[in-house]
Amino acid sequence: MQRLMKGQRLVAILGAAVVAAIAAPTIAASAQPAHHGKSAAEIVAATDVKYQAAVKHNDVATIGRILTDDFVIVNGRGSAFTKADILNDASTQDCTYEQQDEVAGTQTVRVFGRSTATVTAELWIKGSCTDGSTFDQKLWFSDTYVLRHGAWGYSFGQSSIHV
Repeated sequence: MQRLMKGQRLVAILGAAVVAAIAAPTIAASAQPAHHGKSAAEIVAATDVKYQAAVKHNDVATIGRILTDDFVIVNGRGSAFTKADILNDASTQDCTYEQQDEVAGTQTVRVFGRSTATVTAELWIKGSCTDGSTFDQKLWFSDTYVLRHGAWGYSFGQSSIHV
């Protein structure tokens, strides 16, 4: 399997990010009530927060549970990466994250019908990689979740880069 280039890895992995530890998510819509009285939007927001924390800590098991098998992310340079690519990068732990936090107040969750939702926010990422490189940037992302077999899974992501 071809390794991701460092810059592409950062935008692919981190561009898919939302860690909403700073502020509660803005729920733009709610669909069907879900587990334990929570709305679909609340469940998707919490699942995305859990995913982003897993990325920050290179938690391969959690990443693997949340990503769907057909997951794809497209970065701001137009490169696409799969679940296998993301899991490989997390397992190598080539980069560590000092910051991977949603900019307060920027997260929006939208639910479409009964089985599709998006999370959009601005993300601040900062860290370093084993090759000595560092990163410190803000970017926007949109993550798409689908409801399959009673669980929300992260299926598609797209991130921007500042131009």
